[in-house]
Amino acid sequence: MPKFSKETKFVRFSKFNNLLMKSFLSFLTVLLLSANTLLAQGTLSGDLMLNANFFQRDEAINAANNPLYDNYLSGGEGWLGLRYNYKGFTATLRADAFHNSNLFNPTQALNGFGIGAWSVGKDFENLSITVGYIYDQIGSGVMFRAYEDRGLLIDNSLIGIRLKYQLTDHVFIKAFTGQQKFNLSKYNPVIKGANVEGDYNLGNVQMISGVGALNRTLDQGSMDLVVSNINSQDTNKRFVPKYNMYAVTAYNTLTAGGFSWYIEGSYKTEEAIVRDNFLQYKDGNVLFTTLGYATKGIAVNFTGKRTENYIMRTSPNEVLNRGMINWQPIVARLRPQRLMARYTPASQDISEIAAGADVLIAPNDDLNITLNGTYINTLEDVTLYREGYAEAEYRGFKDWILQVGFQYMEYNQELYQVKPLVPIVKSMIPFFEVTKRLSKKTSIRTEWEYQHTQQDFGSWIFGLVELTIAPKWSFALSDMYNISAGPNSPKSGPQHYYNIFGAYTKGPHRFTLSYVKQVEGINCTGGVCRYEPAFSGVRFGCTSQF
Repeated sequence: MPKFSKETKFVRFSKFNNLLMKSFLSFLTVLLLSANTLLAQGTLSGDLMLNANFFQRDEAINAANNPLYDNYLSGGEGWLGLRYNYKGFTATLRADAFHNSNLFNPTQALNGFGIGAWSVGKDFENLSITVGYIYDQIGSGVMFRAYEDRGLLIDNSLIGIRLKYQLTDHVFIKAFTGQQKFNLSKYNPVIKGANVEGDYNLGNVQMISGVGALNRTLDQGSMDLVVSNINSQDTNKRFVPKYNMYAVTAYNTLTAGGFSWYIEGSYKTEEAIVRDNFLQYKDGNVLFTTLGYATKGIAVNFTGKRTENYIMRTSPNEVLNRGMINWQPIVARLRPQRLMARYTPASQDISEIAAGADVLIAPNDDLNITLNGTYINTLEDVTLYREGYAEAEYRGFKDWILQVGFQYMEYNQELYQVKPLVPIVKSMIPFFEVTKRLSKKTSIRTEWEYQHTQQDFGSWIFGLVELTIAPKWSFALSDMYNISAGPNSPKSGPQHYYNIFGAYTKGPHRFTLSYVKQVEGINCTGGVCRYEPAFSGVRFGCTSQF
């Protein structure tokens, strides 16, 4: 296989990106020139999202010593999407821009501009055809999910073609093939998949059942790197890798009255995976289920998950959030409270057994009580996460909403945050929240939390006051203070982490401006997490729909 220098690769990428840009500008020109005709015949809609960061160096909280704070001082990213529909025809186009962006790697700048996604689709009676950048999933996404999460810069759309045929009113068949997107480029391995799903009723019981299959084929470059890594291992740890990995999944949702039960099981064939810091030849499996019951005044939900060596990536060479083909549900609840969110557990691909239970009790219209328990271990019985949570919300006073709660948590920081030899974080957090409606359009809310722990940064107190003037204005002021230093606290001593926030909404447009000091920690959205360093500076945001 010929080798190319970084300069040659950059020139080739630049030429490819310039070609994409010329195509995008030509398409946009035609679109604008024919806008009146298009709008008369179909519908044209779109959305805009812009972020800007202004980095303020602050060595006291370790927001320093990288190019963003030392040299560039500002950066941001933006997305502009267009969507056109006409008589079963759908076309989408999205431009992506990254200028000294810190989304991909919070300590390094990402630069690029080009077509981030496009697709063309047409419905022919029962057949739907889509080519371009495809977002889709099979079942819950355990085996395959192509989705976008801009908060973590995850955009693993499938660049290829998808066919979907409505076999009957209750059964469809879907097949796709393509390569996964990577920023403004793509990964080279090829992904193929198929899915059959149907729904039917048996008396008062409704069933939605499906099966899916997937094949990922490595390209020669990815295989060469895998072979090189295998050959660097001890002789007794070497094996012969394969180009193809296959996976199957089956799922079912059963609903009967107040009961609902979802279960999905998936298996993947043997392939090279990274486990215990070297490549091993393993197959994998995952089992996920939720069982719920709801009636007047009470709702109960149980969640369970078992995962063993179930790594689904474009190749064994990808790590962290790169090249993820699937999305694994998280059993633990994602807490909106600031101090609890610091220790959110991410789903584990290698070894995890998890169980969770939720109970919601509403004895009357004024009182809601929420109870939750979560248990997560490895299959080798290593403690990963424990949570006990209780919350009560009372609306019995005129114009007042009162909320009070408590969380006990154990969190394996060594595994989740890759910090060797640190102890398990044990934390207790009492909190309360009060909302007062001042008028039909105006309300004020205050939130307070105290976290007691002797690990990591030690104990914290958090306070927030938020004023909302519907429908246009929102203001918030918060402070997070490290009142009792722990072993990982900054050497400069306890610090204040302020956040001053303002938002203005005008119709479909929303503008936000905030001054932020953020402690280092985990940022999670949708069960996918990444570690982020401390942040200090100003953030601006704009979203719009048209």
